[in-house]
Amino acid sequence: MTGQSRSDECLAIEARGVRYTYPDGHPALGGVDLIVRRGERVALLGPNGAGKTTLMLHLNGVLLPTGGEVRINGVPVLKKTMREVRRQVGLVFQDPDDQLFMPTLAEDVAFGPANFGVTAPDLGVRVTEALAAVGMTEHAGRSPHRLSGGQRRRGALATVLACRPDILVLDEPSANLDPVARRELADTLLGLDTTMLVVTHDLPYAAQLCDRAVIIDDGLVVADGPTRDILADADTLARHRLELPWGFDVGLMDHLSDRTGPALPTG
Repeated sequence: MTGQSRSDECLAIEARGVRYTYPDGHPALGGVDLIVRRGERVALLGPNGAGKTTLMLHLNGVLLPTGGEVRINGVPVLKKTMREVRRQVGLVFQDPDDQLFMPTLAEDVAFGPANFGVTAPDLGVRVTEALAAVGMTEHAGRSPHRLSGGQRRRGALATVLACRPDILVLDEPSANLDPVARRELADTLLGLDTTMLVVTHDLPYAAQLCDRAVIIDDGLVVADGPTRDILADADTLARHRLELPWGFDVGLMDHLSDRTGPALPTG
């Protein structure tokens, strides 16, 4: 991009002054500023109705801002750039059934890259690699509706990974999972080498996956910093209707942080 600075070149997600008002007149975003650098794992936290999902849907053009700008790897999110942006950003929705609709899991995983023009034999390689990445190879020929909740969640992730996005955006990835499925999905996500934005109410899951956390409330970013610091600030959590589960020890995050190495800079 002409005139792009060296520091800008490492920015995966740029939301600058992003505003969005729904057609019924409800203002959902009031001027969001958010920067995510390449390779960062960032948790996006906030109460119901804060604007988290609305912001998420701006990152690959499902919604377009009524004010401000979103850029993905330097590319502005516009109608004319939609296809390019969607190659770079993979959204994993909260309900895996929104992404699993073909007769077999393998066909679901092939659907996205095929729509982007990938053909055999590369398409088969994409499917094989994506299923292996989420530990679902043995379920390739099964109907998604015969899989457990945790398996469907990993299958939905595979449909996105097969498109080889630069950025993963996950909406409530731990919702409705039993403890084993929750851990298995965390292990899968921690094994991926990609920029990641995790939209979640699950604060311990945010601590496990992300070194940085951002709180959004009433359509604005109200806190941004290391996950440990954000979760240790009981007053900030309370003001924005966030609460750690009973018995959770923020001190345990020293152990959790060992899984990815040192935090990336957030300034």
